[in-house]
Amino acid sequence: MLTCFIRYEIDPFTKDSFTEYARVWGQAIPRNGADLIGYFGPHEGSATTAYGVYNIESLAAYEAYRARLAADPLGKQNYEFAKRERFILKEDRIFLKNVSVPHSPLVLP
Repeated sequence: MLTCFIRYEIDPFTKDSFTEYARVWGQAIPRNGADLIGYFGPHEGSATTAYGVYNIESLAAYEAYRARLAADPLGKQNYEFAKRERFILKEDRIFLKNVSVPHSPLVLP
């Protein structure tokens, strides 16, 4: 299992557009085969940094997922929305593997 971390640099004056973009991915990503952890937008601190995080089985599964997402009507619409509105200034993607598992159970005080 791999986790994809997408780091976005967004226009701080268009955070609402990024939120709309993220909510659409909340529907489109899972239905096209990735396990969405979530999209995270600015709250405190940087007003220009946001993240998208999801799990995928392998890089081969990622390639198939990306093709499905690009062909999905909602995915196409969201890509076009971002292109038209230009609220994403930069996007970086990295795939990481969780190397700390298994974790101990959470202990609450």
